[in-house]
Amino acid sequence: MPRIRTVALVTGAALLTRRAMRRRIGASPLWPLPALEEPVSGRPRSRALRLTVARHEQIAEGVVQLRLEGAQLPPWEPGAHLDLVLPSGLVRQYSLCGDPEDSSSYTVATRLISAGQGGRGGSLEVHERLREGVEVEVRGPRNRFPLADAASYVFVAGGIGITPILPMLRAVEAAGAPWRLLYGGRSRGSMPFLEEVEKLGGAGRGRVTVVAEDEDGLPDVAAFLAGAPREAAVHVCGPEPLLEAVDAALPEGCTLHLERFSPRADAEGNTAFEVELRRSGRTVAVAADTTVLAAVRAALPDTAYSCEQGFCGTCQQRVVEGEIDHRDELLTDGERARSMLICVSRARGERLVLDM
Repeated sequence: MPRIRTVALVTGAALLTRRAMRRRIGASPLWPLPALEEPVSGRPRSRALRLTVARHEQIAEGVVQLRLEGAQLPPWEPGAHLDLVLPSGLVRQYSLCGDPEDSSSYTVATRLISAGQGGRGGSLEVHERLREGVEVEVRGPRNRFPLADAASYVFVAGGIGITPILPMLRAVEAAGAPWRLLYGGRSRGSMPFLEEVEKLGGAGRGRVTVVAEDEDGLPDVAAFLAGAPREAAVHVCGPEPLLEAVDAALPEGCTLHLERFSPRADAEGNTAFEVELRRSGRTVAVAADTTVLAAVRAALPDTAYSCEQGFCGTCQQRVVEGEIDHRDELLTDGERARSMLICVSRARGERLVLDM
């Protein structure tokens, strides 16, 4: 009898264990595998929110501001951005430019970029489809451009690059820290938040320098930075030529903090290599003038991707073998040790092996 009782207890415990395991598997986002919406080796997603477009308004020529409302939204700090999953499935990143103390809404702004200007449809979709009352999926916030801890600040913004800078201006002004801003754009009418920026600067205080190209030409970045206090934190967001100009003229002792509209162009010196797709049993050639993503999608057309700029993480894949040339603006050092964003990153050698 004791032996029978022992066997029954062991059998019962094993049954309970199997049932618990089934419940855990059933609750897992990786089960069942055929129904996965994200690639197995893709980037784990932050909790998605469903927010409502409460306000859609044009705030400058070609610039629309969205107020997205919800309840008890995750907190954020100046420099943070959101991933917006657009109705088409495209994922785009937009800097938060509202009030971090407002837990009921997020505010973002985007400039319409036409196809002739290199646009790929995301900004057009925001302008035309995200009208008031529409629900949109949001991921984040995430912050790759935090406000530095410094005694004084210098800010440089180009066009829509004012969006992550604006909350920083409010924060340093509220803290009483000294700051200066160079704000450039094609014309005054095309520069969002210009009135608020000038008001923050204060009339006659000389803290804000506005340069409209149709009136004044290109801004003299070197002259502006020449007066920067030693050890100031210089924050800049805008197109690549503006970032390069700030980097070249950065005064000694100052620290540079930047956010790009797109990943740094670094095609010079690219070489061809091959990528083995271990689980698929295929090997693809990546030419010097193409991307890993393009080569992989030729063999595996259903490979997930979205931004193609190294920002959203949709195309993140686990690397089994090979040295990676990381060119993204997203992954942490820990993530870079074992994975890559195949839309922009490449191999440092002749071969990579991906878990695909």
